[in-house]
Amino acid sequence: MTASGTTDSSLLTMADGDTVHVCQDGPREAPALLLIHGSASSARSWDALVPLLTAPGTHRVVRVDLLGHGRSDKPDDGRYAIPDQARRVGEVLDRIGAGRAVVVGHSSGGVTATALAEERPGLVSALVLVNTGPSLGAFIATGSGAAAPAQWPPSDDRIRQFASTGFSRPGYRVPDALLDEVRAMTPHSFAATMQATRAYLEERALPERLAVAGKPLLVLFGADDRRWRSSSAADYHAVPGARVELLPGLGHSPILEDPPRVARPLLDFAALHC
Repeated sequence: MTASGTTDSSLLTMADGDTVHVCQDGPREAPALLLIHGSASSARSWDALVPLLTAPGTHRVVRVDLLGHGRSDKPDDGRYAIPDQARRVGEVLDRIGAGRAVVVGHSSGGVTATALAEERPGLVSALVLVNTGPSLGAFIATGSGAAAPAQWPPSDDRIRQFASTGFSRPGYRVPDALLDEVRAMTPHSFAATMQATRAYLEERALPERLAVAGKPLLVLFGADDRRWRSSSAADYHAVPGARVELLPGLGHSPILEDPPRVARPLLDFAALHC
């Protein structure tokens, strides 16, 4: 929501010619929070959290659909590498005049957030990673893989099977909107964005990168994550001063399963570093 209570949604054409979708909520003069979604998702994955982060007008919340996702372009070429995604996000912050931000990434969005801290450290005041696996060794094989299904768009059953490991709260139903996010992708953007995250983690584990980046770090991790071993969250203690919190009873997507439990520590942390 802007000061008037509505989300400001816009399309920005980047220097490389790609167009990305940007959402802004809250007063423009408030400290900025940048929210980066995970794979096969979009800025909409943060919808339930945004009112908690903007009330009562305490933050300017910026969300970006990464290339290949949501309403952003989905080119059939090789522009999905994590540093390229981070470069575009940095360009968005430049273009909208947001200045320095506390950068929050969910799942693979935390990988892009880490790359932003490496590529544009002056834009990042602090980092919050939500269920972002620290290295490939922490990944729990589910059989879904990084390849796009042979049938595209996938059937609802196939998407629900893919999405089911993203949630662990008893009785939680995978949102229909999540199915729409996968359908909106192309086979190439689906596979290429998954492969880009893997390549970045293969190159260097996130705690090693973040120790060098030197940014204040909060790690929130659903204790019942079915995609990444929750015990691996302890790997982030290798980052000096890192704060790591497990969230019992929640899975890979606490931003959807229980937004208030994410908002409370996030806001406390942001108050220290905005």
